[in-house]
Amino acid sequence: MAKLRPSNQDAAAGAVEELARVVAQIRTRWPAVEIWIRADSGFAREALMTWCEAKGVEYVLGLARNARLQRAIGGDLHEAKQRCEASGEAVRSFVELDYRTKKTWRRTRRVVAKAEALPGKATPRFVVTSLAADRFSSKEL
Repeated sequence: MAKLRPSNQDAAAGAVEELARVVAQIRTRWPAVEIWIRADSGFAREALMTWCEAKGVEYVLGLARNARLQRAIGGDLHEAKQRCEASGEAVRSFVELDYRTKKTWRRTRRVVAKAEALPGKATPRFVVTSLAADRFSSKEL
């Protein structure tokens, strides 16, 4: 069932409640199934990640770029740009970060960065995940 929400509230408003409802339905039928969610950066919120961690739901969430994240991969991104300019081909490297926001996250989490340079532009991307590094490499995420 689709639900409309006012446009003047956070994109993730009500997400925890909806996820709880859906996860409960899934676990009623398949109690041992591993559940993962994937969402864009509008859902990388403390309440959602904390709920997932408490309920055993894995997540991979986009994470919006910011100056701190870009600085953290600055060297890798610079190197990717140089290699791309020299070869004319896309260059990607993946960087693991232990990251915590200054105000909104209660704890440090695993963030994977893709330092990517395409001919003419850099396209860094970030995800925050509950998936352990020993199970899934940066590149896989």
